[in-house]
Amino acid sequence: METALTLPVIVLLLCGLIEVALVARDQLALEQAAREAVRAASVSAAPATAADQAAHRATTLRPLAVTTSAGAGTVSVTVGSHHRVAIPLIGALIDDLDLSATATMTWEPP
Repeated sequence: METALTLPVIVLLLCGLIEVALVARDQLALEQAAREAVRAASVSAAPATAADQAAHRATTLRPLAVTTSAGAGTVSVTVGSHHRVAIPLIGALIDDLDLSATATMTWEPP
């Protein structure tokens, strides 16, 4: 009898835990892509193009939005993506998420 009452709660908690792990994985992938993109942009004559190409090579998340801004001796790259909730049971409780990561480095043009 107790199992019938607690099993749905346990399943819901496990599904929520899995979804949190998927969001964390995507956030880490975006942070890695932002670091790779800013490294490429910091040594390029065309930082926006270099950042976009490097970010797309660094992660398989799609669609990927890459924004580059350079000024005052630094270059910053922001990489963003839309995370769709993978587990329908959790999707009924929370909306999809927009994730982003930003990295900044000293600009060293060639």
